Amino acid sequence: MDFSPPTDMQKLAERLKVLAEPKRLLILNLLLNGVQCNCELGDYLDMTPSLISHHIRALREVGLVDMERDVLDGRWIYYSVNELALQELNDTFGAFFDPRRILPRRATCGPQGAFTRLDDIRVAA
Repeated sequence: MDFSPPTDMQKLAERLKVLAEPKRLLILNLLLNGVQCNCELGDYLDMTPSLISHHIRALREVGLVDMERDVLDGRWIYYSVNELALQELNDTFGAFFDPRRILPRRATCGPQGAFTRLDDIRVAA
């Protein structure tokens, strides 16, 4: 029986850990509405620029958010969702938490396991 997960557990855990912070989920939600700059995020979230940068950095480190500097004035930075990474997360999350993965298996140890082994013996006989 194959008990291996259908995905890269380390990568999934890292992304879920980053997304477990509610402010980061709010930032990602805003970015799903299109490109945002620090001031727009700050206005909506009522957060300081340094705190926004802290959360954005975490989202960027796991690849969920991209940044781009303004070509005319490099002080302006624009943030967007990395669509490929979001799709990968969606696929990975869906594959891991797919209810079709639940199999009709009974434990083979403990008091219930004794019945399972007896059933196996009866079937084999």
